[in-house]
Amino acid sequence: MDAVFLFPGQGSQFVGMGESLHGASEAARAVYEEANRALGFDLAGLSFRGPEDELTQTRNTQPAILVHSVAAMRELAERGVRPRAAAGHSLGEYSAYVAAGSLRLEDAVRLVRRRGELMFQAGVDRPGTMAAILGLEGPAVEALCAEVAEGTVVAANLNSPGQVVISGDRPGVEAAMERAKEAGAKRVIPLNVSGAFHSPLMESAARGLTEALREVEIRPASIPVVANASALVVTEPDAIRKSLARQLLSPVRWEAGMRLLLADPGPPFLEVGPGKVLRGILRAIDRQAACGSAGEPAEIEAVTA
Repeated sequence: MDAVFLFPGQGSQFVGMGESLHGASEAARAVYEEANRALGFDLAGLSFRGPEDELTQTRNTQPAILVHSVAAMRELAERGVRPRAAAGHSLGEYSAYVAAGSLRLEDAVRLVRRRGELMFQAGVDRPGTMAAILGLEGPAVEALCAEVAEGTVVAANLNSPGQVVISGDRPGVEAAMERAKEAGAKRVIPLNVSGAFHSPLMESAARGLTEALREVEIRPASIPVVANASALVVTEPDAIRKSLARQLLSPVRWEAGMRLLLADPGPPFLEVGPGKVLRGILRAIDRQAACGSAGEPAEIEAVTA
C-alpha cells in the first residue's frame, strides 16, 4: 500500500504525544533514541510527560512533532505502507523531506530545534501576532491586507476555502481583523502565538535558517514533495534549501498544494503524526478525498489492517 503522506505542523502538540506509539513499536523507539542523541536531551520524556509549558516552547514543540511524525512513518514502513508523495504544513515540511530521504533524522531534528529558536528570537526582536479569518476567500484576505496602512500584515496560511490566517505586527493585524469583519468574515479569531510567522517580521530568522541549512547535507528527494512557499514540487537540494528558508517569510499555500496532489497522484492520503488538523482541512478542500490518520498505534493498525 502507498499513500500521499501529510505531516502536521506546530499546534498539533500535546503532553503524551507519541508515548503509546513508543511503547508499541520498536521502530518508533529507535527514532526517539536517535533524536535524543542528536539533541542531547530527553525529548521523549518531554513529549510524554511534559511539563506542558516547556513542551509548548517553539524550540521544543518543533522537534517533538517532527519526531512523532517520523516515528509513525517508520512504523508504517514496517507494515509496508510508504509515501508516493508528501507535503507538510510549515514545520511539517521538514518531516516530508525526511520521508523523501532528503534529510537525515538527526539533521532534521537539529534544524527544526534551531528554527524554533530563531523564530522565537525574531518574535522578541520584532513582536507580532496572528489571527484566523473564517468565511473569506484567500484573494479577498490578501487584498484587504494590502490595503492596511496601520502596520505590516500579510496572509500567512492559505489553508482551505474560507480559512486564512493573517500575520504581522499588532497594529496591522488588528486593522486587518476589523476590515475582515466589515467585509463579511464569519469569524475572526486572534491566535496565541509567540511571533508573526510566515511574514516579513521573520526576516532575521530566515537569515539564520539559511546559514543553518548550508551546513546540512540535503539529498535529492526520492518522491515528489510539494513545498509550502510555491505549492509546487521541489526535489533538488539547492531548491529545497532556498524553499525552506523562503518558507518563513512566505504564506503557506496549503490549499493550492493539496489541489496539486489531489490531481496527481491523488488519494488516498494519510496524516502522519499527532492530531487530525490536516485531515479536516483536506475535507474542506475536497469532501470526497480519502484521508486516514496515523499517529497512534490503533490508528496505524486500522489503516494497515
